[in-house]
Amino acid sequence: MKKFSYSALSLVVVVVVVMAFEVRLSNAVTCSPLALSPCLPAINSSSPPSNDCCVKLREQKPCLCGYLKNPSLKQYVSSPGARRVANSCGVPIPTC
Repeated sequence: MKKFSYSALSLVVVVVVVMAFEVRLSNAVTCSPLALSPCLPAINSSSPPSNDCCVKLREQKPCLCGYLKNPSLKQYVSSPGARRVANSCGVPIPTC
């Protein structure tokens, strides 16, 4: 009987570990500057950002340091328009 209990307990532990790993993977962000395209109208004008822009900006928040370190993207992410949009959405531009 004890052998069955240890086997069942081991199985439960393995299932919990696998589920926790899958949840962590599903919450991972795919960094894609193109995901921020809904923000372009607000960045290029004085119009307020759309809700979709703010949602995408919050999703991409973990990626902002990478964008700032990329010479091709830094000028856009650190532009005054991008800073204004980020501020409007409540997303601080990180110092990396």
